[in-house]
Amino acid sequence: MAAPITTDVYAAAEVIRRGGLAAFATETVYGLGANALDPVAAARIFEAKQRPAFDPLIVHIADRSMLAGLVREVPEAASKLIDRFWPGPLTVVLPKQNAVPDIVTSGLETVGVRLPAHEQARELIRSAGCPVAAPSANLFGHVSPTTARHVADQLGDRIDIILDGGPCHVGLESTVVDCCGPVPRLLRPGGTTLEAIEGLIGPIEAQTQSSDGSAAPAPGMLERHYSPRTPLVVWQPGSAIPAGRIALLTWSSPPADPRFVRTVDLSPEGSLVEAAARLFAALRELDAAGLDAIYAVPFPEEGLGRAINDRLRRAAARG
Repeated sequence: MAAPITTDVYAAAEVIRRGGLAAFATETVYGLGANALDPVAAARIFEAKQRPAFDPLIVHIADRSMLAGLVREVPEAASKLIDRFWPGPLTVVLPKQNAVPDIVTSGLETVGVRLPAHEQARELIRSAGCPVAAPSANLFGHVSPTTARHVADQLGDRIDIILDGGPCHVGLESTVVDCCGPVPRLLRPGGTTLEAIEGLIGPIEAQTQSSDGSAAPAPGMLERHYSPRTPLVVWQPGSAIPAGRIALLTWSSPPADPRFVRTVDLSPEGSLVEAAARLFAALRELDAAGLDAIYAVPFPEEGLGRAINDRLRRAAARG
């Protein structure tokens, strides 16, 4: 039976309290939430998403006071990031408390924690009375959802309830920074830019790739991820394209190209913020259009452009 779509926060919170699965909006993408301290509930997330056990879950909290029950320490760099960027699209990886089940962290001794900026999401967590583990509310490896309808289309018969919080205004997953070592590491670019992070705490290392065979330190690090069914190619304008029904995913008002049967401009004004917010919805739209391929132009490797390029590269990878 399809999960009901509701705006009743308390109904969704009750689902989480009794060990069920509730999809909900954040400012980044829709998450698939369960009680982060209940290993059986967390296992249902992996089952519903068909998610491999080596891909850890991010734990969402309603306020900073909940952090103490999840992590053993907060190093200085992490504290600075939290002070500046929470609530917001930043996940901080820290040494975990024993209360966090191993299934949530894929057996790692660290846990990623985020305080979302979406008020309805925080109200849901407060009402549930527990931290909420929540990866994106879609089948594993597929395009992330940015509306309640996107969730229903993929997971409607696999979960208990969908809390409709409107479209996600950031549209890309959170940035993930590991603060456990002497130098913080960027594990996943996202809604908080690398420039803003390094402007606060100085240069950080980058590890944004993980093998398929061992636990990744953060979600979204596999070579292939965020993939539409239609083949996607990262395309340099001016390069040759094959014959067929091919669409162009671009930005900043490029000149018309008759070789493409359809063109989607993510931001005619050239805004990386607007392009990021529209990316996943546009990929879903083109994926349903009966195309032979989707060609996507690369974005500037700066600001949110870095995160958009990361999603495009992983969506284009073929395993």
